[in-house]
Amino acid sequence: MERLLNNGLISPSRKRRLASMLYESMLLFGVLFIAGYFFDTLTQSRHALYLRDARQWWFFAVLGLYFVWFWRHGGQTLAMKTWHIRLVKENGERVGLAQAMLRYVLCWFFNLTGIAFIYSFFDKNGQFPQDRLAKTLLVSTKPRERGIEEVMRHN
Repeated sequence: MERLLNNGLISPSRKRRLASMLYESMLLFGVLFIAGYFFDTLTQSRHALYLRDARQWWFFAVLGLYFVWFWRHGGQTLAMKTWHIRLVKENGERVGLAQAMLRYVLCWFFNLTGIAFIYSFFDKNGQFPQDRLAKTLLVSTKPRERGIEEVMRHN
């Protein structure tokens, strides 16, 4: 269910958020595949367990660059654009670098444990805990359907 926020923006439904996350995971498979190829080429790694810790940190950094860059430049990843979701500050402005980085780190804990989804049922605006802590909002960019009253007012 979409909700109208205090600043006039609309919060996307959980269904759209989950669909966006699923689509994002498919896109990230390709991003991590290429990042893994570069890592293996640069380190001459021939086995998946070779430099395993370094590989995990490399993937963490690549994903961080991916999300922080997209959130800073337009507030949307490709999946978020597809599902009409944007990340903004609580006042509706563009997200800052520190906010984007904080949100990225918090997402690891809250999303992987499932706390984010459960928390969204109890939040008054249906937001995730990482958004509350980073002072950001996920908002809908979907074109709003005009009701009959609005159509009559403009005619």
